[in-house]
Parts: sequence; C-alpha cells; structure tokens
Amino acid sequence: MSGSGAAPGPGSGSSSGSGSSSAACRFAHYFVLCGIDADSGLEPDELAVLYQWLEADRHSKSQEATNPTSGENFDQSPLRRTFKSKVLAHYPQNIEWNPFDQDAVNMLCMPKGLSFRTQNESKDPQFHSFIITREDGSRTYGFVLTFYEEVTSKQICTAMQTLYQMHNAEQYSSVYASSSCSMDSLASSIDEGDTTSLLKLQRYNSYDINRDTLYVSKSICLITPLPFMQACKKFLIQLYKAVTSQQPPPLPLESYIHNILYEVPLPPPGRSLKFYGVYEPVICQRPGTNELPLSDYPLHEAFELLGLENLVQVFTCVLLEMQILLYSQDYQRLMTVAEGITTLLFPFQWQHVYVPILPASLLHFLDAPVPYLMGLQSKEGTDRSKLELPQEANLCFVDIDNHFIELPEEFPQFPNKVDFIQELSEVLLQFGIPPEGSLHCSESATKLKNLVLKDLVNDKKNGNVSTNNISMYELLKGNETIARLQALAKRTGVTVEKMDLSASLGEKEKDLKLQCEEAELRDYQLNVQLREVFANRFTQMFADYEAFVIQTAQDMESWLTNREQMQNFDKASFLSDQPEPYLPFLSRFIETQMFATFIDNKIMSQWEEKDPLLRVFDSRIEKIRLYNGRAPTLRTSIYQKCSTLKEAAQSIEQRLMKMDHTAIHPHLLDMKIGQGKYEQGFFPKLQSDVLATGPTNNNRWVSRSATTQRRKERLRQHSEHIGLDNDLREPSGELLVCQNSMAFWEWDQGPPPPARLPKKSFSECCLVCPLPESASPNVPKFCLWCCLK
Repeated sequence: MSGSGAAPGPGSGSSSGSGSSSAACRFAHYFVLCGIDADSGLEPDELAVLYQWLEADRHSKSQEATNPTSGENFDQSPLRRTFKSKVLAHYPQNIEWNPFDQDAVNMLCMPKGLSFRTQNESKDPQFHSFIITREDGSRTYGFVLTFYEEVTSKQICTAMQTLYQMHNAEQYSSVYASSSCSMDSLASSIDEGDTTSLLKLQRYNSYDINRDTLYVSKSICLITPLPFMQACKKFLIQLYKAVTSQQPPPLPLESYIHNILYEVPLPPPGRSLKFYGVYEPVICQRPGTNELPLSDYPLHEAFELLGLENLVQVFTCVLLEMQILLYSQDYQRLMTVAEGITTLLFPFQWQHVYVPILPASLLHFLDAPVPYLMGLQSKEGTDRSKLELPQEANLCFVDIDNHFIELPEEFPQFPNKVDFIQELSEVLLQFGIPPEGSLHCSESATKLKNLVLKDLVNDKKNGNVSTNNISMYELLKGNETIARLQALAKRTGVTVEKMDLSASLGEKEKDLKLQCEEAELRDYQLNVQLREVFANRFTQMFADYEAFVIQTAQDMESWLTNREQMQNFDKASFLSDQPEPYLPFLSRFIETQMFATFIDNKIMSQWEEKDPLLRVFDSRIEKIRLYNGRAPTLRTSIYQKCSTLKEAAQSIEQRLMKMDHTAIHPHLLDMKIGQGKYEQGFFPKLQSDVLATGPTNNNRWVSRSATTQRRKERLRQHSEHIGLDNDLREPSGELLVCQNSMAFWEWDQGPPPPARLPKKSFSECCLVCPLPESASPNVPKFCLWCCLK
C-alpha cells in the first residue's frame, strides 16, 4: 500500500493488485485501529505545528507563541492542539501484494491527529473515507469511523491538566503584559484587556482533572480493494453500536472482524452479495462487465452540496485539467464531491495529482504548478476571505459548505450545457432532489427549474420514462420538496396537470421483495441514471472518434519507442467534423492528458487486452451504430437524450431483489477463556492470534446452503450423463466447486457445454483452494471455476 494518497492515479481505478486468486476475492484487506498510545503519552504533531509556524511566517504574523522545534503551540488551548495518533493494531499484519503502509494509513485515518473533548462537548461519531494510490496507479480504499473514548490513563489526564496550567499562565501573562490577547480562533473577538471575557472563554474551553471527564478520538477502519462505501459504513457503525450498547454483542467483535477479512468474498461482476454485521445483514452489488464501473458514493449528495449548475461547471474544469481545490469542514464531503465528479468522467480518467483529503503536513502541495484535484479541510470559524490561495489563472476553488465556486479565467462552456442541465434536472426531480442544491437557489437555476416543469407538463414524460410507468412520482407523494416546487410553479403561472399513475409502484410492490432498504435502492438507481446521462454525452460527442485515430506502428515495441514523436490522433480533421458551438471546449479537451491516455489505450488494444472502460465505451458506440445505422459524417449540434436510464435502473433492481451470494455467518473463533471481554464504551483490545491469519480449510464457502447442495447434485448428474456418450467422454471423476468458485461462480444457467468440461485435476489448477472434506476418496477431483474461467 505504498504512497500517501498524493501520487497521481486514475479517476476510477478499481484494481486490487496482483496476487493469488483467493486474496483477490476478499472483500476487505485490512482492519485498522488508530488512536492514542498510552505508553507514549501526548506527543505534539511536529509536522502540523511546523506548517502553522511557516504559515505565520508567510503572513508576517507573530511566531513567538509557536515553537516549531518542540511542536508546542501555546497560543492554542490544549484541547485544540494537534497531537500524534498511532496505528494501534491492524489485521492481518501484511499482505504481500498490498503491503501495509502504516504512516499513510495513520495520516489518512486521522488527518488532524488526536482530538480531545470533555463531557460538555459533542462526541458524535464521524465517518469519512480516503484513497491510497499505489505506485502502479491502482487504488486502495479506506473507510473510517471516528468516535470518542473516555481516557482512563492517569498519565494522560495529568499531562492535559499540566498543559492547561501552562496555557492559562501564558494567557494571563499576555493579557496584562501586552496590548493583544490571542488564544485561538474562538478568542479572536475578545477586546483588549477584557479579563471577564477571557475567564468565560477559559471556563468554556478548559479542563480540570477533578471536575471533567476527558475523551479522546479513536478510529476503526476497513481497507478494501473496491469502493463499497455504503456496505463498509454500515459494518463499522454496527461495530460502534456494539461497543456502546448496554448489552454485549452476540459474539466477540473478533468474530465479525475475522468474518469480513477472511470469509466474505467480493461479489463477482454483475452480482450481489449479502454478508452479516453485528446486528443485521449488509447488502452490496457490483455492476456487470458491460455496465458503468462501480461507484458507491451517493451522487445526490454532491448535487445537493454544490447545485446542478455549479457541479457541471466544476466538472468542466476537471475535464480541462485545471487545478481544482475543494474546501469543506467535513472530510466526507470532500471525498463525496471528488469521487462523484471523477466518476462522471467515464470513459476518461483523471491522470494527475488526486488527493481528496490533504493532510496538514502536505499543504505545500497546493503550490505545485501542475493540474491537481485536492481537498482542503477548513477550520471551524475560519473566515474564507483570509484563506490565501495560489495565484493561478486556472484555479477552480470550490467552497462546498457555502455552495460557492470561483471559476478560472477564459472558461469555455460544456457543449449543449442548457439542454444537458435540463436533462439532469429531470432525473433529479424524479427522485425529489432540487436541481439548485440544498442551500439556496440562484436566478438561473429558478429559470431552469421552470423550464423543466413546463417540459414535464407538455409531454407528460420524465426523461425516457413513459406515462404508463412513472412509478417514482408515487414515491414522492407528500414530499416537501415537490410540494415547494409545485407551489413555485403555481405562482409563476405554470399549470401542472395530474399525471396518470395507473401503473404505480404501489401496485407492483406486492410481488417485489427487495433485499435492501427502499431508500438504498433509490440511491443506487439515482447514481446510475445520473452517470448514464453524463456517459451518453461523451458517447454522442465521440461516436466517430475511431475514424481519427492514427495507427501507423506495426508492433507495440516500436510504437512505445516512438510514442513521443508520433501523432496518434488527427485533431484538425476531428475538429473540422464538429459543430461550431462545440469547438471552444473540444479544442482544449483533446489537448488534455486524459484524452491522450484514452487514445493511447485504444491503440494499445491492438496488441493487448482492451482497457475495461474503453471496452464498455466502444460497445456503446457499436449500439448507436447498430440502432441508428450511423456512419461517420458531419456532426450536428442537435441534443440527443439518454435512452438507457430505465434499463440501467432495472439492472440494479434485479440484483437487489435476489441475492446472488450470501457469505457465511460470523461464528465463534478458537479463543481462550477470558478473551473478547466486553466493557461498555470501550473498543476492546482485539486478540491478534485469531485475527492474524484466515482459516486454513474454509469449506464453508463450499457448502453454505441447500441451494448450493442442489447445484452440486446437478453437476454430479450431468457428469454421469455425459459419461454415457463415448464421443464426449471426459476423464471420469468428481466435479467439485472449490472455495474460489463459490466466490465467483453460481450455477444458475445449468451445466456447461461438454466442450468446457474440466481438463485439469483439482490439485493442478486450484492450488490455493483446500480440498473439500466432503470429497469422495480415491476419485480424481476437478475444479469447476478454474476450468471454466
């Protein structure tokens, strides 16, 4: 897991790295616990404090209160200072194909270091996620839940008390010996010499060992190869509830952590998976190989935070590879917006510096003269006007919390922007999401919303959903947002007719048994429909791109050797084929690194396996040509709506109606008596001996239900049947489903054709799988998955 997340990486990489097939099928790679090390005590975070000292020097402010060598910052109250966190434990210790980077994980799990609170302050748990980019450009995803635990170490409590005594002495000395009083951001409004206000502030922001209870932050984290954010969040929240509940959990926490690390497989492409948390099952689903790649971050949150018009503008800046700086108090907001926007780039990928959460020790990255997409956490109470931004003409500043963006100079608009925003608005309105965002409505957004309402009234359709199947509106009866939109339409003179909902969702729900919550299904469907609209724009704009790709090299080696001197795309001819309104944007976009990489991948596909994103994109272009009979010709600027919204939503619904895979339940581990002790409010010290390695013979994946047994019986019957045909006779033996098979193959379509029967023995093709205990002795064994893949 090399790198700190600051290295360049693709926009939607999902590789889990190379390694054995058993490792590749694991849902989670590591479980991590970060917090305070009682043996080390309170250690100031020198890197963060050094940055504060350099910033003070940069702004010509007083540096006397900060000692960059010791890490002490006497200007801030001790509860607001930055202290070092540490990785207290991680399981397993290491994975060969994905080494554990302790410094990077610690820095990203707790970017601000340790945080202290007293009983008077809010201690609600906070969730955030992060990305670590490896040297090969692939990504690892981290999902973190940070909560507060009572400090039981007298050494830590005494140290905090001592720091406060020193801090108070410094503040009193400052009040009476100088004309300025500077405690921290909360004290900025105190008048000079206002001792009463100072005492009130100290009472609010102080610690007395005899009066107060001290709490410190602790983080639990899952590191996974794919971004299953919702599933990981649910699992971590259930762990936290088990710790804070008055009743101990049904099993020791080690059982649940062991289960998700070693016994829960990744769902194969196009399938869904159910596994079990402490209290309830967790559902996840993975798109098929011909669908848009996995994206589990809720796009509706990104649209609500920025507003549709602002998001499209930021999206355009990302396409043109400008410097994008996201700014928010909330780490998860930074990740949601960054991941949401890069997900919408399909089939292109961000090729430059990508750090959605920038740790304090790496803030000098903002001065880099290269394209980047980075997220900076704002401090509570900080005036944004005092934030010094790099003086770059191509900087796009995105203030997420205040619904505000600053765009670069000479900024070209996205082609067909008005029609594009209108189509996106229709999708958002289906799900009750206001296009203007959740904070306020701009004048242009109001006009756009009225246009959308008129369009809905005129054709009685919403996007490509016919009047006989507008089921989502039934879900929105009584919705406050829709009621406000209807009232606004009435005031502006737009008459909204009643829609025919004869085929409402309510009539169909009798036969519909979703395996997840309805809100979760709606989030999945909204995600994929918004992404389909964006993908359709690129499919329409670049439907004829292959005609302009220049392929002159005869082999890959010569092409790689002369890559820098070769022209791979006929840019002049391509632009001359485009509608004139598109040219300001396209002329700049085809000069970007992401477009160059896209063309390189196309050329490389002659000699090696096609890039997954390119494969999906090319298949969509083929569909356009098949349905429209289209040949490369002069393009027009006529806007064409996406026609795959309903199909994409149905694919997800089908996966969630019936689980394709169910992982085995958490179970008791071989733990010694007295291990797994429960104490309310404290995350237990986990037992390393049971979490360090997985099971040596996990035959639970072989036979987990009666359904699996029936499938094995059909396999046996089929083997006997083909044994009667001399022409198709194969080596006699027992056809088994190994551990990895259960993670990747379900016997839904009946037995395979005779041509694909096993040719290898179990030991030859499935070395990583233990032989099932149920196997018959003295009979050759064949592995189904290894021979069919």
